[in-house]
Amino acid sequence: MRRSLFFLILLLIFSAGYAWALEPDLPVSGGEGLDIFFQTPGSIEGPAAAESPRSYSTIPFVNNRLVVWFVTQQHTYFGGFVLALPIFSLLLELLGVTRKREVAQQQFDGLAHDILRVALVALSITAVLGAVMLGLFITLYPGFMNYMGSTFKSLMPVYAAVFVGEAFLLALYYYTWERLSTPSTKWVHMSIGLLANVMGVILLVSANAWASFMMAPSGVDAEGHFLGNVWNLLQSPLWNPLNAHRFLADIMSGGAVVVAYATYRFFMSKTSAERAYYDWVGYVFMIVMVCALLPMPFAGYWLMRAVFEFRQQMGVTMMGGMLSWLFVLQAITVGVLFLGINYYIWQSLYRLKAGDCFHPYFKAIVFGLMICFLVWFTPHTLATSASEMKAMGGAQHPVIGQFGVMSAKNGAINVMICLTALSFILYRRANRVVMVSWASWGNIVLGTLFVLGVGNIVWLAIYGFYIPANVRVGLSSPQGATTATVVVGGLILNSLLLRGSKLIGPVQWGHITSRGMVSLLIVAAAFSWVMGLMGYIRSAGRLEWHINELMQDQSPWAFTPSIGFAAKMVTMNMITFWSAVFFVFWLSRWDHRVSEQSTTQSARSTPVVQVLSQEESA
Repeated sequence: MRRSLFFLILLLIFSAGYAWALEPDLPVSGGEGLDIFFQTPGSIEGPAAAESPRSYSTIPFVNNRLVVWFVTQQHTYFGGFVLALPIFSLLLELLGVTRKREVAQQQFDGLAHDILRVALVALSITAVLGAVMLGLFITLYPGFMNYMGSTFKSLMPVYAAVFVGEAFLLALYYYTWERLSTPSTKWVHMSIGLLANVMGVILLVSANAWASFMMAPSGVDAEGHFLGNVWNLLQSPLWNPLNAHRFLADIMSGGAVVVAYATYRFFMSKTSAERAYYDWVGYVFMIVMVCALLPMPFAGYWLMRAVFEFRQQMGVTMMGGMLSWLFVLQAITVGVLFLGINYYIWQSLYRLKAGDCFHPYFKAIVFGLMICFLVWFTPHTLATSASEMKAMGGAQHPVIGQFGVMSAKNGAINVMICLTALSFILYRRANRVVMVSWASWGNIVLGTLFVLGVGNIVWLAIYGFYIPANVRVGLSSPQGATTATVVVGGLILNSLLLRGSKLIGPVQWGHITSRGMVSLLIVAAAFSWVMGLMGYIRSAGRLEWHINELMQDQSPWAFTPSIGFAAKMVTMNMITFWSAVFFVFWLSRWDHRVSEQSTTQSARSTPVVQVLSQEESA
């Protein structure tokens, strides 16, 4: 591990130095310019976004675009992985510190240490992929890299310093785990972890600045000259929405990887104690994934609204034009995520002694989810022949075409979020007897909250059909507010109802059905697939531009692939990523200096049933 970390730091310094030293060969003009977005004047300090067809390198039998696409997607996957795992580790360590029982402290602390070990190995792979990606851009697209390097040159030393700082802090966080394990030094250790996570977030928003600039440039004039205002360069109209969307996606990506690993180890376990442990790990990180998934649709709406506000044509291309059918695929995958999560919660009832009586409720919830799912992925227009279109009277079906508009889809996804929250509330109630004196009217208030909330969402969705489209867009705000009220209010009220409740029996960790654990794998794979698909949609929205409306892609590979080809490419990226992830898990265990026997005797030999049951009854 120390050798790989040393190699990582050297590689980062070399890559940062290479990028920093890259000198543009494009001329820099003097004079004044007007910011293309903020409309503020500034002094020209960079070259114009001019590029000739001869600035592309050609390698026999190599498609430059596909190679860059593949490496960039792998780097993005692992970058999200590296961002999320230290956050998980810090939160689990904090949970361990706040536990009252020593066995629970060891349980959370051991899991946090295991996750951080994997993150350190993944960081090395991310750095290698980043160096390869940088080399590919410099080699295959030198004109583009000359311009981007000149425009963002003042930020590159900061980016390199933050990258090396995160690597150093993560290593320090990992190797001081045992030395700073006493109660008096534990907070010092967590402070190191907090600094490492701050560095990770800065890296994320810095990388997003490049991506958002390519879609919606700012800080430059109409010819692409940098005007000297770094803040305007960073704060493109899509920067903040992209930051929120990618942060949530990275949290889900990290949670999906841990969930998949827990599932794999659950099926490979030879003892009931190990199965109980990995069942618990899967449950914990499924909750993490759900917490990141629920606000994802709102972050997506924010991002697409920013796209429409910047360039309406770009938004129409992505959601109503040549890329719109990719959103249908995305909708199907998102529906699979919600169905898989709710099915997992349903199968988790087998851990609970009194879970059988709640099965009918979950069947009703899954039925409601299926109805919402059908509305959610129904396209506005259908791919039909001329005779079929003539029979329908147009490209839209007279019945199901009504479900393809955003008014119906907003209602469907918000109802799915509410039903998912209800599933978790029922799971929490399945093993307890409410003892508070106000239980009767508390349950009435809880049920009324969900009924009125879902009713209001559906009513707003129907009302959207009777108002103009420009007014209909504004309905997403009250629908989102209603969903947030139902979810947050329902969880808080249920938590108050469960105070002092009587535990029917211990949670039998490891007794979940195999179908339930397989659903975790499906959810993890589905999310990584939709993450790759949405990255492609965002990038392809620029069409033939490297930098939208500033630098045109004049290479032979400047075309938009078909839907089938894009889906195959995303699938190949997903399979490659998961293969590499399981290699990382194997590598982290091989590098682990503590024997498996001692590990089993410490954290995992503690019966999870006993630990968590004690916590619940406390």
